[in-house]
Amino acid sequence: MPAESLLFAGRLLTHWRREPVVPIQALLYPSFLLIAYNFLVAKSIMTITGKDALPGLVATCAVAGALFGAMAATFTIRIEREWGILSRFWVLPVHRASALTGRLIADATRTLAGSIIITAVGVGLGLRFTGGWFSVIPFVLVPVMVGVVFSTALIAIAVHSTSNNLLVWLGVPAIAMVFASSGAPPIEMFPGWLQPLVRFQPMWSAIKFMRSLAEGRHPAWGSLLVICLWGLVLATLIGPLAIRGYRAAAESGR
Repeated sequence: MPAESLLFAGRLLTHWRREPVVPIQALLYPSFLLIAYNFLVAKSIMTITGKDALPGLVATCAVAGALFGAMAATFTIRIEREWGILSRFWVLPVHRASALTGRLIADATRTLAGSIIITAVGVGLGLRFTGGWFSVIPFVLVPVMVGVVFSTALIAIAVHSTSNNLLVWLGVPAIAMVFASSGAPPIEMFPGWLQPLVRFQPMWSAIKFMRSLAEGRHPAWGSLLVICLWGLVLATLIGPLAIRGYRAAAESGR
């Protein structure tokens, strides 16, 4: 099964290289967004908080890139289902789970590449990992975990939906949570009633942990625990839906 999953992952990565929407959404757009934010809001955040805004901006754009890329990549599932490609994969002499796991591996690979590129852009803008360069590894892996869970949720919707509208409706609040987090605006700038909700949402913990790694402070292990708990709960709830939906779509013969 591992070899078969890697084969399906390679197929998707090859397809995405030839499809400009996915690289633009996953790599170019978040990088340009980081550069724009750095020049437009970094000084204002420094004035308000007295802290360098770049670590939070890089973390925010890396997680946002994971979500943007997942949305762009998942739009193709509906086309593959309607054209019968999923059904063709289903009857191949391979493990039935290899196509789905291969897609998640490809999503993780794409997200990792995007995180590395965005982090490299941040370093070019002045980001320094004062706690040591070994902290770069978990820094770029957090968006991968977020992206894989989000991709699973999108797959669960895409295999049931005949339109991309539901994907957009899920993507908009998820991306809003990224920017309404600990990456750029101080929590004090949010309304008092909204602050507990902002702190509880999963993107807050993910970006807070990444910021602590970049700033060289003691890593926010509590935030990492929250990320893992969120990921475990969401994967437990969404994973079976994605598997059953993918199987039903593949067996439909369309």
